Amino acid sequence: MLSGRRLDLLDPSPLDIEVEDIAHGLARVARWNGQTHGPNIFSVAQHSVLVELIARRQAQARGIDLDRRWRLAVLLHDAPEYVIGDMISPFKAVLGGDYKAVEARLLAAISLRFGLPTVWPAALVRVVKEADRASAFLEATRLAGFDLAEARGFFGHPFPLDPASEKHHLAPWSADEAKARFLARFRDIVG
Repeated sequence: MLSGRRLDLLDPSPLDIEVEDIAHGLARVARWNGQTHGPNIFSVAQHSVLVELIARRQAQARGIDLDRRWRLAVLLHDAPEYVIGDMISPFKAVLGGDYKAVEARLLAAISLRFGLPTVWPAALVRVVKEADRASAFLEATRLAGFDLAEARGFFGHPFPLDPASEKHHLAPWSADEAKARFLARFRDIVG
């Protein structure tokens, strides 16, 4: 890693994980295999910031204030991709158990590093999945060329964002901007 840490993918240690490495890596990993509109890729770092925003807004719509640790977990939900990259879901399914095992070990180490449980509670997993699907719907229809019916078939019904939030979070950021915004959101959450 650029921090000088050496991360063993088969047996990752929380001591070898730095948020700056995560932000740097995720800012350079393209969602949708780079098949999006815009001069920059839509990065996993930007996606993570968007998913955390949607999770907060979904909770607020239900009259709930998401716990700080859960907001952090949502932001870090794709953090293993800073070293293993982002693969489209159908390909992950083809790879099956080995890929998922590596991803799970990385997420457990990342979770431990930042004070989260190594196994996330089912309710948190639901929050992440719901916000992740809502983000995927917006990304698919705004950036990746899906029509509304096709996106609904894959991702369900969208969670609406106000036009200003949508414009601010769905215009692809440069890698440097994505890294900076991911780190800023991380620091806002952890205090």
